[in-house]
Amino acid sequence: MVFLTGIGLLLSSACTTTVTQPSEQKTLPVRLQIAAVGDIMLGTDFPRKTHDEETGVGLLVDIEPLLQQADVAFGNLEGVLLDGGEPVKKCPNPKSCYLFRTPTRFVEYLQRAGFDVMSLANNHARDFGETGRSNSMRVLADAGIRHSGRLGDVASWTVKGLRVAVIAFAPFGGSNDMLDTPAAVEQVRELAGKHDIVIVSFHGGGEGEDVLRIPFSKEVYYGEDRGDVVAFSRAVVDAGADLVIGHGPHVPRALELYKQRLIAYSLGNFCTYWGINVSGHRGLAPILVANLGKDGTFLDGRIISTRQIRPNGPQLDSRHKAALLMGDLTRQDFPDTSLEIGPTGLITVREEQSPPVADK
Repeated sequence: MVFLTGIGLLLSSACTTTVTQPSEQKTLPVRLQIAAVGDIMLGTDFPRKTHDEETGVGLLVDIEPLLQQADVAFGNLEGVLLDGGEPVKKCPNPKSCYLFRTPTRFVEYLQRAGFDVMSLANNHARDFGETGRSNSMRVLADAGIRHSGRLGDVASWTVKGLRVAVIAFAPFGGSNDMLDTPAAVEQVRELAGKHDIVIVSFHGGGEGEDVLRIPFSKEVYYGEDRGDVVAFSRAVVDAGADLVIGHGPHVPRALELYKQRLIAYSLGNFCTYWGINVSGHRGLAPILVANLGKDGTFLDGRIISTRQIRPNGPQLDSRHKAALLMGDLTRQDFPDTSLEIGPTGLITVREEQSPPVADK
């Protein structure tokens, strides 16, 4: 795998380059590359307009090549894609209002960036009620972007001859419910029986700078049950999930390799133009690239470090802060992990060493 910072090009069909003859290429194993990011909110016009007509045009330009070359590019869409309409939630302080209504024309920027599928399971997907989420679903679909989030809503399509499913969960009303583990397990098990690759997304856990570490227990935020993210993630892998992508805490968290499947416990913020704090670790915007075998096992990958510096969108970070942080968190939360995360974000799996044979 080679990452050329100057032009932002990721060549990750393998961690090492092997020259093969044309006749050999037919026998190469299928590798599915997924590029995943966290929260996205490109701009809102509620309760007041916080963007001009050009906002959004350049927000994703710097990272477009990184997403476009992936077989599957995933992100979590905060708020709704809607022109007009009144919110269902209340906004007690108009100067600090966490209700997001993004103009529908902004879907063009998601499409141009290369997103294939978006999560609509989060605490802002219903800011304008189910009508708002329905409109987001329609606008995304019209742009050729799949979606999952509402109860029963699953993205399913074929990539490289493999049947792929994406199902998004959250602990919020009307969504595929991550708090109902038996139901989630049954949903994933059913999908695994019909698909080659099952990707699970969840929007859960606490929020803010003080939740970098995983508590390995239920998390509560402002009185809301935000789930036990480790118990949920391992349960869906047991049921047949091949990759689990977390978001919601607004900061990056650790990675885990569980039964040869990769779990990312939070990818933090990615491109949040307004209304979401991007200071400190909240401004780190990792792109997780995961290469999976056709059986769903994790082969290798990379954490591409970008960060948000307003008024710009995510920009490549030559200091690799997101990768360094996630590597440290992984080693702290999972000290026995077989994942190796290098200083520039390269992710490999350490081979298990067989114990030495004692002399007789």
